[in-house]
Amino acid sequence: MTRVKRGNVARKRRKKILKLAKGFRGSHSKLFRTANQQVMKALRNAYRDRRKRKRDFRRLWITHINAAARHHGISYSQLIGSLNKADIQINRKMLAQMAILDPAGFGKVIEVATQVTG
Repeated sequence: MTRVKRGNVARKRRKKILKLAKGFRGSHSKLFRTANQQVMKALRNAYRDRRKRKRDFRRLWITHINAAARHHGISYSQLIGSLNKADIQINRKMLAQMAILDPAGFGKVIEVATQVTG
């Protein structure tokens, strides 16, 4: 069998991993084996948390809407129910923005939604 020299390929692979590990603390950014483990863990966490971020933001928007809605004497679930019945299609992100930046406009939306549903 012919001899295979892996010097170039192996070095490229290791350099790629160590480049990804820049900024990690201690041997996690210096030694290939530990860096490789930490990079794999970091990539796993990043993949998971990209999905988790969407859930977290939705929870935050709902909290903002609920707090603002209760100032108008209505709960979050009642507000969403009345918005659906009134066929007002506005997403939670925009509702949360309105609740913070334009409380008067948010109050109007609540007023219109509750008038239609009675």
